[in-house]
Amino acid sequence: MDTASEALAVSIAERARVDMPYMAQLTGKTQDELASELRGVIFRLPNWSGSEDNPRFVTADEYLSGNVRKKLTEAREAAKTAPELYSDNVVALEAAQPKDLEAQEIDVRLGATWIDKKYIQEFMEDLLNPPYYMRRAIKVNFSPFTAEWNITGKNNVGYRDVNANTTYGTSRMNAYHILEDTLNLRDVRVYDTVEDADGKERRVLNQKETTLAQQKQQAIKDAFTDWLWKDPERRQTLVALYNELFNSTRPREYDGSHITFGGMSPEITLREHQRNAIAHILYGGNTLLAHEVGSGKTFEMVAAAMESKRLGLCSKSLIAVPNHLTEQWASEFLRLYPSANILVARKKDFEPARRKTFCAKIATGDYDAVIIGHSQFEKIPVSQERQQRLLQEQIWEIEDGIAELRASGAERFTIKSLERTKKGLETRLQKLTSTTRKDDVVTFEQLGVDRLFVDEAHSYKNLFLYTKMRNVAGLSTTDAQKSSDMYLKCRYLDEQTGSRGVIFATGTPVSNSMTELYTMMRYLQHDTLKQKGWSHFDCWASQFGETKTVIELAPEGTGYRARTRFAKFFNLPELITIWKEAADVKTADQLNLPRPEAVYHNEVAQPTEQQKMLVQQLSERAADVHSGSVDPSVDNMLKITSDGRKLGLDQRIINPNLPDDPGSKVNMCVRNILKIWQDGEADKLTQLVFCDISTPKGRTAPARAAAKAPAGNLDSPEVHALQSLVDAPEEEPQFTVYDDIRSKLIAAGVPAEQIAFIHDANTDARKKELFGKVRTGQVRVLMGSTFKMGAGMNVQDRLIALHDLDCPWRPGDLEQRSGRIIRQGNMNPLVHIYRYVTEGTFDSYLWQTVENKQKFISQIMTSKSPVRSCEDVDETALSYAEIKALCAGDPRIKEKMDLDIDVARLKLLKADHQSQQYHLEDNLLRYFPEQIEKFKAVIAAIETDIETLKTHPHPEDGFAGMVVKGDKLTDKDNAGAALLEACKEATGLEPVEIGTYRGFTMSVTLENFGKDYILTLKGQLGYRVTLGGDARGNLIRIENELSDLSWRLNTNKQQLQNVYNQMDIAKAELGKPFPQEAELRQKSARLTELNALLDMDGKGSKEPVVDGTIVARSSRPSVLDKLKAPAVHGTPGKPHKIEKEVR
Repeated sequence: MDTASEALAVSIAERARVDMPYMAQLTGKTQDELASELRGVIFRLPNWSGSEDNPRFVTADEYLSGNVRKKLTEAREAAKTAPELYSDNVVALEAAQPKDLEAQEIDVRLGATWIDKKYIQEFMEDLLNPPYYMRRAIKVNFSPFTAEWNITGKNNVGYRDVNANTTYGTSRMNAYHILEDTLNLRDVRVYDTVEDADGKERRVLNQKETTLAQQKQQAIKDAFTDWLWKDPERRQTLVALYNELFNSTRPREYDGSHITFGGMSPEITLREHQRNAIAHILYGGNTLLAHEVGSGKTFEMVAAAMESKRLGLCSKSLIAVPNHLTEQWASEFLRLYPSANILVARKKDFEPARRKTFCAKIATGDYDAVIIGHSQFEKIPVSQERQQRLLQEQIWEIEDGIAELRASGAERFTIKSLERTKKGLETRLQKLTSTTRKDDVVTFEQLGVDRLFVDEAHSYKNLFLYTKMRNVAGLSTTDAQKSSDMYLKCRYLDEQTGSRGVIFATGTPVSNSMTELYTMMRYLQHDTLKQKGWSHFDCWASQFGETKTVIELAPEGTGYRARTRFAKFFNLPELITIWKEAADVKTADQLNLPRPEAVYHNEVAQPTEQQKMLVQQLSERAADVHSGSVDPSVDNMLKITSDGRKLGLDQRIINPNLPDDPGSKVNMCVRNILKIWQDGEADKLTQLVFCDISTPKGRTAPARAAAKAPAGNLDSPEVHALQSLVDAPEEEPQFTVYDDIRSKLIAAGVPAEQIAFIHDANTDARKKELFGKVRTGQVRVLMGSTFKMGAGMNVQDRLIALHDLDCPWRPGDLEQRSGRIIRQGNMNPLVHIYRYVTEGTFDSYLWQTVENKQKFISQIMTSKSPVRSCEDVDETALSYAEIKALCAGDPRIKEKMDLDIDVARLKLLKADHQSQQYHLEDNLLRYFPEQIEKFKAVIAAIETDIETLKTHPHPEDGFAGMVVKGDKLTDKDNAGAALLEACKEATGLEPVEIGTYRGFTMSVTLENFGKDYILTLKGQLGYRVTLGGDARGNLIRIENELSDLSWRLNTNKQQLQNVYNQMDIAKAELGKPFPQEAELRQKSARLTELNALLDMDGKGSKEPVVDGTIVARSSRPSVLDKLKAPAVHGTPGKPHKIEKEVR
């Protein structure tokens, strides 16, 4: 081999790294000569832990990517001592630095944990201007171990503090409490305690006070945004810190063109994106294959597993796939690598009696790969010892933290929060230790697996996370066992492989909310999260997310609730750049795969008279729930939403006795299926029908009953004979859309054997057989739900049409549906996707919800540079206003009801503003003048008393003397003893005069149930001293009290100045107009206009009706008009309020 470049290519292909001794052997050149020839192509690592005689080199694409700011710092340090070795590194890294962001490009939210607490303290003091004498008590603290903010002294603020209780706070919650909640990413809520009928106390959300407090919270947030960048020095410091921390990553481009793939079938050629993804797995760390559905992720993982073993990067790969896909995966594996030695787990292998044998087989066998189902994977536990060690390490880390904090004199709050965390971990450890362990279990560590591939990894998105936020939509606070198990195994493999042994694959990594992206980062980028300070979800959320809270009627109808969701995500380019270190994102526009082109058809059915009537009933039910006149257990918004979805599909689901409308969307679907079936007869073209509602549950009921019977799992002729002799009551067959479609297709001439339900294939073998029949065209119409027929089902060979009878809740579900037909391997260049909508029902709203969610996800899963911020969409059951608008078919009703809420809120805020103005006026007229006079009088009195002291000084080397009971005593011991004796004359709270000292009259009282003698020194003011049993000690106490007069004078002067400051603030606030007056006027005017148009303000009917029927579609705007445009379901213009997903 002649050149260094050729040797490098061979080294990468055969050793997966720059192996200089190997390259020297290939070329016969020295390592120094190779390094010189490859200057700029490879770089020497300055922080390599090996010996200087055996330096480590990496390729340019690896070295000039990742955290290039950190690498530049290291290279500059190394170049100081060895410029001849590392000057090239410095030059190359300087050219690779990301462009610095400027202040206006960076979004910083109050509570972002990378902002030092000293800046928050400074902001708090600038904004709220606490009195100087209280500034030592009111301090901002932050605990990095628990990611918790705390403000000390927040309860000591005076009621008359204008900033704390009026401008930025309320009478129920002062500004310091609101600021602390804001720092901890919590929405503020005010609760009242009430007694129920049983006399039990419970907390009820105070809607009015919560609304007012939330308004103040927003004002504090806005003030922080305005304040942060104003100071030039602070701006430069924070911008530089942000760039150093978060804008320091350069993405790496992986090139797999040189990989040879020994042992792969010569009949199969991998595409460029597949080869590059395999290079990412081989040369990068943990990887997420976030490729478009149907882009060939199976072959990528198979080839990566085989290449990893060939190159010595791993010894045994384990591939966890959905249960029903194990056989399919095995056949695909052997199709790509016919001579591979693989082990495939079947259901019976994990029966209790066989599980240990099978796990032993994995551990002892030299397999290229082991393919196992998700549920089987969960049954292989992480060892108890490892779980205990992880907990113990966390406890030790916290103990070190507590010791460090105590040594540095940290705040008590920080230490206490850590001690609480430690106690929780110790409880878990104790519980784990006391659990009875099974000695015969083969653990995950014993399998010898050092590379894990997980197909359809979105199944593990419900990973528990700790957060201080309250009930935020999309956050999983329940511990899903399979996700926690996966997390433990990922951590084990990170330790064993240096964070290079876990590969996830999914076409929908973000299927519903951005919080799922953090979950994926926890699995795959644990070390990165730790380095960036994002181990706590709240730290990550404070950097990239913003929550929004609205007060609304609870879906169950039980009063109001505060609902919080992520409304916006920002600083997205930095987040996505870091995420893409692990995520290999490939979208359809990048792949250019040989997939069929899809034509979308929106089939709109008109509602029947019965559907119109039922829709009106839904409207009335919603009104009853809204007014609270119906028991929530009888009816609520969730039930109404569910019934609305069913009604949109077919009225017979609500009542099977209602007529079958020829124009319903079910019958439209049947006609389309039939026509396509006839047109595709020659080529045996196939179709899929998706429907998540009205699935054929009733059909499997007898089978379930048999399974529960004593011999239910036995196919026994005797049992069947006995059952046939018993007269079992006949169940009335339930109406299902599935049965209805099948019976109509059979009646129209489609052979029954060509129609199948996915639900009938209830074993892996039956599914495999069914999928085979669909591929060959023996079954030409397959019906099922998204859950049963979505991810992993490959039957695309002859698919010509897909029918979406209903709308799923999540965009990811829609993606998985269409991914079944728009897929490589489909023989049809053009396919059809039909989406069915019933006009005037909930269908339009549901499609619009999914479209809005998809728009958001598309901004994240993009090949282009992402926008800096975007709105999130993640909501639940339909609100009252939306149901009313949908039922009436008039979107103006929704606008009217939203305006009702807005105007009521603004009027409440205006009333509170006026109340505050009156309060300020009263303070200026009475309270502040009274306080000023009081403090002036106190100051004058103290000044007089100080002058009295000056006229009665101590001699330079003696005692000024004390008069006790008429005796002038100049000796301290005598004076102290006489004082103790005189005290005995006091018998209660009535003061007894006993003498004078330095110009002050002395009197004594006996207080605290006869426990304490209190001496009062009376000048212009009285100064109290608690006397003890020590004669000399009492004289020292008296002297200390008198020497404090200067401190008292300064304190009262500060308090007087604070009253003047509060007076100035009150004068500035007084007379300010209501800031949202223009918005209130505008919205009130629009509401009045809408009330007149809709005749809904009292005397008119509650719905637009003519002669008792709904206004004709032609005479009113339709919420479905936009559906007639292909594949566009959103409505431009005013943003639609979306409700949180109902799972």
